[in-house]
Amino acid sequence: MEKDKKKTRFVYQPEYPGGPREFTKFLYSNLRYPKEALANRIEGVVYMEYDIDNKGIVVATRVLKGLGYGCDEEAARLIKMLRFTVAKNRGIHVLFHQKVRVKFKLPEEKPLPLPAPQQQQPVSYTYTVTATVQQAETQKTEEQKGSTTTYSYTITF
Repeated sequence: MEKDKKKTRFVYQPEYPGGPREFTKFLYSNLRYPKEALANRIEGVVYMEYDIDNKGIVVATRVLKGLGYGCDEEAARLIKMLRFTVAKNRGIHVLFHQKVRVKFKLPEEKPLPLPAPQQQQPVSYTYTVTATVQQAETQKTEEQKGSTTTYSYTITF
């Protein structure tokens, strides 16, 4: 029979609900690229350090290495939105310090979509040419006097 193992840690670190994958998903789904950084085409990584109190709330943020152009402020805004689950640490109120990297990568420029091909209806043009037939005075008859010939051409594209 094995003895029940006691908890070997004295202080337990706070954890983000859902683990590291959900933490990353939360950061990048709420990230709003700053307009100034977007206009200057700035990308890179902001290194942040933050403090978590005994209730799991982020109480302070510090920029360790920043980019400027509004990226540092956006990273701080994201970190302040975080909420962690904290285990009871034997009744001791502990202030935890953690570090995080927030990547700023320019969104890919998508080429404008080509307009959908429309079904082209055939275009047709009709030309009518009317010519007056002039005959020699000697061969004219009453029927042929002033007779005209008409030609029609239809062109379809």
